[in-house]
Amino acid sequence: MQRVASVGTVFALLACWFWLSARTSPADLVQARVDSVFSSLVPPNEPGLAVLVQQDGKILFEKGYGVRDLRTRARIDAQTNFRLASVTKQFTAMAIMLLVHDGKLQYEDRLTDIFPDFPAYGKTITIRNLLTHTGGLPDYEELMEREERRGSTPWSPDRQIRDEEVLQLLEVQPTGLFAPGTRWEYSNSGYVVLGLVVAKASGMPYRQFMQQRIFTPLKMSHTLVYEKGVNVVGQRAFGHSKEDGKLVETDQSSTSATLGDGGIYSNVADLSKWDEGLAKHTLLSEKETLPAFTPVKLADGSEPHWPREPNATSGDDPAPVAYGFGWFLDPYKAFARMYHDGSTQGFRTTIQRFREHHLTVVVLSNRTDLNPNELSVKAAEILLRK
Repeated sequence: MQRVASVGTVFALLACWFWLSARTSPADLVQARVDSVFSSLVPPNEPGLAVLVQQDGKILFEKGYGVRDLRTRARIDAQTNFRLASVTKQFTAMAIMLLVHDGKLQYEDRLTDIFPDFPAYGKTITIRNLLTHTGGLPDYEELMEREERRGSTPWSPDRQIRDEEVLQLLEVQPTGLFAPGTRWEYSNSGYVVLGLVVAKASGMPYRQFMQQRIFTPLKMSHTLVYEKGVNVVGQRAFGHSKEDGKLVETDQSSTSATLGDGGIYSNVADLSKWDEGLAKHTLLSEKETLPAFTPVKLADGSEPHWPREPNATSGDDPAPVAYGFGWFLDPYKAFARMYHDGSTQGFRTTIQRFREHHLTVVVLSNRTDLNPNELSVKAAEILLRK
């Protein structure tokens, strides 16, 4: 009798499982699995993150976790605006491509063509070099630190360095880090200068060009280039970091006011529109955007590599790097992708696009103890392997 009861129980459980499965749609299962990647990361009253998963132009998952700041405890949602940090670079690159489309720039224009007072080492640095991090400009943050050691730096979170001051720092350097096109080295300086190029070539502030030519056409109505005292970020998330085990607001640094390398604020709802605009070639044709998605080669035709770490041994060869215009292009496992991360005072961000699968994942975080890149690919795998 006991065995009969057990068999009956098994059949009852199976019937229940089939009934529940029939009532659970594939979309619900995807949402539940994606949510499981993020739901336990942050308590509801702490800074957190916003997540977007979009495929074939349809939003499969869009959710916020945690709060925008520790003062108001306002909840993070799809309209919460985060500082994008270096995710900004793909927008700056698009602005340059639009100006090439307009005939106001060429990729082979030299830095001294745009800024005639730039020193001689700028005569061989092209716009293409700046877009692909092969220009060899000195790192402006290192130049700031050098000034600080000399006791002459005027910069602080309350007196932030501006793009024009970055250009001035670069203009007093006797030489670049390396001959343009001979190496690859990630350069915030290059993208600050590109933001200035946008303003010079277009005849309008970088902020205004981005609004008119990118954000408004794509209906990214809450995205902006933030300039303190000029505009205001609505539904703004403030950055946070852990200090002595406690989360504290660390929203601004002395470098938080530069524009072309990291000055855009946006949200996952608007970045959904950016992704759709890229997929549909709303701003530029597929042919015109192809250079952005083509890995750079060095001047001798070789593949670039990450810079060698200072303490690396002779056997530790740096890994190759694939970079286009504002996008990293190396695959994730066997999956082709284009992506970019952002990291700045109080924020960590990423956008990952798997073009062959028409899949995009965006993670924006206003705390620095999370890794959006790792989290985003965990979410992506749910759809890549289904």
